[in-house]
Amino acid sequence: MSGGTGVPTPRSGPGVVEAVCVTHAVKPDPGIIGRTGVDKRPVASVELLPGGVAGDVVADHLHHGGPDKAVYAYASEDAEWWGEQLGHEVPQGWFGENLRLRGVQASDAVLGERWRVGEDAVLEVTQPRTPCATFGRHVGQQRWVRRFGEAGRVGAYLRVLVPGTVRAGDQVVVEHVPAHGVTVRRWFLHRDPEDARALVAAGEQGQHLAPSLVVFLERSLGQV
Repeated sequence: MSGGTGVPTPRSGPGVVEAVCVTHAVKPDPGIIGRTGVDKRPVASVELLPGGVAGDVVADHLHHGGPDKAVYAYASEDAEWWGEQLGHEVPQGWFGENLRLRGVQASDAVLGERWRVGEDAVLEVTQPRTPCATFGRHVGQQRWVRRFGEAGRVGAYLRVLVPGTVRAGDQVVVEHVPAHGVTVRRWFLHRDPEDARALVAAGEQGQHLAPSLVVFLERSLGQV
């Protein structure tokens, strides 16, 4: 895919939570669900739980939410890149993210990477965010879903291994990076069979693989 993905910013030291966000208001949406909780705004703190973020709203339970999409993280560096492309500042929560992070490249995290966020919470990267029509309508940009996807700056979904309360200013420490090296961005953009085999092997060795990710792996390997 094209779209000027750029060069990922190297990691150095712990990252930081710049904002924690939950649904500000459930809004009507012309899609099949009829409503959406994508309008997220910063709050003082959030409790990250295995089932999701306390106080957040998931309207479409078929495609969003659940243990493997409990938390959505987006990098400030990617948000600033989008601000340059769009010609205006992109506020915290604009992407529908629960965590706006600096110094932790959510789109370039390795699938299965584990982060300690704040004092207690431990999260694990499960899969890329796939942009949907609801997101496109929320943003109000022409061809937004395609444009967002082609850029590869999609952010990461995470599951909650250890619950905890998180607030702006908390540190984010990457505690484990799987050896297979397949990142959120790389998998989202390319779905390469070699990467699929590496992820399947990691799953056979005990790495958790989200069921929706397994479906894509099987398709990439021609097993469905």
